[in-house]
Amino acid sequence: MVAPSPRIACLGECMIELRERQDGLLSRGQGGDTLNTAVYLARLGARVDYVTALGDDAWSEEMLAGWRAEGVGTDRVVRLPGRVPGLYIIQTDARGERRFSYWRDSAPARDLFRAEAATPIVAALVEYDLVYLSGITLSLYGEAGRGRLFALLDEARRRGHRLAFDTNFRPRGWPDRQVAQAAFRSAMSRADILLASIEDLALLFGDQGEAEFLSVMGPAERVLKLANPACRVIGAGEDQVINAEPVTKVVDTTAAGDSFAAAYVSARLAGRSMAEAARAGHRLAGAVVGHPGALIPIGAMPSDLRFW
Repeated sequence: MVAPSPRIACLGECMIELRERQDGLLSRGQGGDTLNTAVYLARLGARVDYVTALGDDAWSEEMLAGWRAEGVGTDRVVRLPGRVPGLYIIQTDARGERRFSYWRDSAPARDLFRAEAATPIVAALVEYDLVYLSGITLSLYGEAGRGRLFALLDEARRRGHRLAFDTNFRPRGWPDRQVAQAAFRSAMSRADILLASIEDLALLFGDQGEAEFLSVMGPAERVLKLANPACRVIGAGEDQVINAEPVTKVVDTTAAGDSFAAAYVSARLAGRSMAEAARAGHRLAGAVVGHPGALIPIGAMPSDLRFW
């Protein structure tokens, strides 16, 4: 009998996504870094809930229906009356690189650690086998909210549960760079699985980014995505570079890192080695960048990456 997969909570924000096409028209979808990871985790067979706040509007209802259709649990979503989700626009250049513009200052997800109705939702974080969050997640809550979050994560880890943290740094979400650095150090030191990219670390810490990543105390395993299509895995006696297979055509790099994280975490929870998990991450990310938008068609998912 196959054991059930561990329970995962992905914490963050989903927004309305508008993607600008070549003709200047916009196509509508939804997305957010940790939501993308949650969907890909569910597609890989994991039991995952998304933890966030939404409004009571039609777009929020559409989001919930879409998540349920993907197999993502929605019992940890609080609904705040009179609110609507944030919005972002993606513009993609000829090389597949994307630029984001955001309208999200009053998004309900920002009140997850302030709203009284959300108290039982966030308290349940301590019950999950693994909590996954990102640097964008940290940018949502402010100092007081992050303090509550870190206290809950500490309690979860005291209970023997784990934290996976993906740095995913967006400078616009952090008006004060020193505040961002302090928040990231707090999260990195608590992580059991720490995922980062050279690019994120340089934006946040400058020339000392990689040294900061390597020196932080706490993580049992680290994954550093390099400038070339490769990553370095460190932990459990391993320290090696895992190269990605070449991708013949890059259409859109949106969610490349989010999908990599999903495949990596899923593989590790299923007992695969760090190197095997990194190869799985590369494989899924390579499929994702070949399609427009954050979530590729289910039929385009690699068939050999379902771990549960």
